[in-house]
Amino acid sequence: MSSSDIFTGELIGTAVLILLGGGVCAAVTLKRSKAQNAGWLAITFGWGFAVLAGAYIGAKSGAHLNPAVTLGLAIDGAVKWSDVPLYIGSQMLGAMIGASLVWLAYYGQFKAHMTDPELVESLNPAEGMVDQTATPEAGPVLGVFSTGPEIRNVVQNLVTEIIATAALVLFILTMGLTKGLATSGTGTLMVAFVVVGIGLSLGGPTGYAINPARDLGPRIVHALLPLPNKGGSDWGYAWVPVVGPLVGAALAAGIHKIAF
Repeated sequence: MSSSDIFTGELIGTAVLILLGGGVCAAVTLKRSKAQNAGWLAITFGWGFAVLAGAYIGAKSGAHLNPAVTLGLAIDGAVKWSDVPLYIGSQMLGAMIGASLVWLAYYGQFKAHMTDPELVESLNPAEGMVDQTATPEAGPVLGVFSTGPEIRNVVQNLVTEIIATAALVLFILTMGLTKGLATSGTGTLMVAFVVVGIGLSLGGPTGYAINPARDLGPRIVHALLPLPNKGGSDWGYAWVPVVGPLVGAALAAGIHKIAF
């Protein structure tokens, strides 16, 4: 596999992953969206289909689309360590492009949501306007771009991300045990189903990042975009959806080596 195959596959595949995954979050969250308040099921299935589309598009690179998956495969010996920086760099850039496309696709809805008088009043009820210098830890639309915990307990949050990512990466690593699954399009479909299952079963506590690029890339975009009244990007939490998935991937690779 050439460097250009890795770069283009991971860049475009991850961009589509975040475009569709972040897109369903925007659809459910933003005012004047036809899908507003569609709920958690819409988000989990939307992300599953996003994985399916991104993975098929990024097939020429192996369709990792996730630094945790790349790390797990490298530990397992399926990917050269020298290729790991290219994989992760391409995934990060693709995630940032995808998040920017979500903003463009929902530009009118972002504007309507962030300038809605009810939202503005709720952010600063005393004056009826927002102090633009204030930076709350999580802004009102940060969930469109990145994840956040329902209960802020970094130990629990970290453990949740480790467990969820370990389940994902262990499934990917063990696909080779089923004849033909890893080399057919069916394998990609099964991974998408597993992502839906993880969202339904383990996504409630933290929003199931299970992918450092999926969380960090769009969080950077949130910090940079000219969104009015957007608040903070919650950098104090940002390390959890990066470290947790990487630890979970390493754990899964270790289990795979020992057990299989």
